[in-house]
Amino acid sequence: MTTTSPATAWSTHRPWRGIMVATALPLRDDLSVDYDAYADHVRWLIDSGCDGVVPNGSLGEYQTLTNEERARVVRTAVDAAGDGARVMPGVAAYGSAESRRWAEQAAEEGCGSVLLLPPNAYRADERTVRAHYTEVARAGLPVVAYNNPHDTKVDLTPALLAHLHDEGAIVAVKEFSGDVRRAYQIAELAPELDLLIGADDVLLELALAGAVGWVAGYPNAFPATCAELYRAAVARDVDTALPLYTSLHALLRWDSRTEFVQAIKTSMDIAGRPGGPTRPPRLPLPAAIEAEVRAATEKSVAAGHR
Repeated sequence: MTTTSPATAWSTHRPWRGIMVATALPLRDDLSVDYDAYADHVRWLIDSGCDGVVPNGSLGEYQTLTNEERARVVRTAVDAAGDGARVMPGVAAYGSAESRRWAEQAAEEGCGSVLLLPPNAYRADERTVRAHYTEVARAGLPVVAYNNPHDTKVDLTPALLAHLHDEGAIVAVKEFSGDVRRAYQIAELAPELDLLIGADDVLLELALAGAVGWVAGYPNAFPATCAELYRAAVARDVDTALPLYTSLHALLRWDSRTEFVQAIKTSMDIAGRPGGPTRPPRLPLPAAIEAEVRAATEKSVAAGHR
């Protein structure tokens, strides 16, 4: 690894660690972005104990945003957070050059890092994946890889992650495969690569396995309780973490389901947060699923989760 790589330059200050909330994006009834509500939401998350935010991820419906909307969402998040280091925008795009441009925009806004999926327009091979991450890393910001083989059909295996880290292309990985055994393989092959919890419903397992961050969904509705859960989990305080985890798990597992955006926004609405509708092609939840999410959320509200 060269001395000028992002991984080296940021070795002592790692703003991607801690609870980085993958923010849902409030939409008005006409499906326009409510930037004021979004700014309030970012401030509330940080005031509630979260460390930062991840705008323009899948939960933020980035695929449906115009370029102007996507850029403004990042600016809004930075302004509301009060410190660009707290903001880690998603920079996924079909082309590597476009992803690099979004990373450059994040750098211009003062963001601390970016989150990058592998190429997702087709099933990319290892050579293509390595070139993709190398290209985006040239923007100069630390790159956190996002492994979601269920949706992208590209698996960032522990061996491939180790190669990317050795090459200075990535500093961490958001692990969403659901296979908690990978935490130990990653630690063996790339001990300096930061492991971030990528799916809410394996939080405790990955925290106990050494994760140093959580790119989180359900703190959008219950940030204070989720912050308490996360900090107990990474401290290996199982007596505190396990009851919280058990009580929240009926909600947390929605983060790994196809309807996760609508489910989390429904929970936000019930918890008094600005959730709102989703843009097509996402449709409102079917009545039976909405009832299931509503019941679990109301139970959490009644339990005092906040």
